Amino acid sequence: MKAIVDLFSTDYGLMSIAVILFVICMSVWFSRFFKRKMNESAQEQQRLQAGQRTPR
Repeated sequence: MKAIVDLFSTDYGLMSIAVILFVICMSVWFSRFFKRKMNESAQEQQRLQAGQRTPR
């Protein structure tokens, strides 16, 4: 119980909560960012492959 009181009532506890929340938000942002970039890359590759296929 003392740990929870220290976590929410001291400056180092509040800073710890802030860092934990920041890291969680950053991981969510990075995962969405990388997923979007991978999808864009896949779409670009499909577009390029479709453009290279010409009937002979």
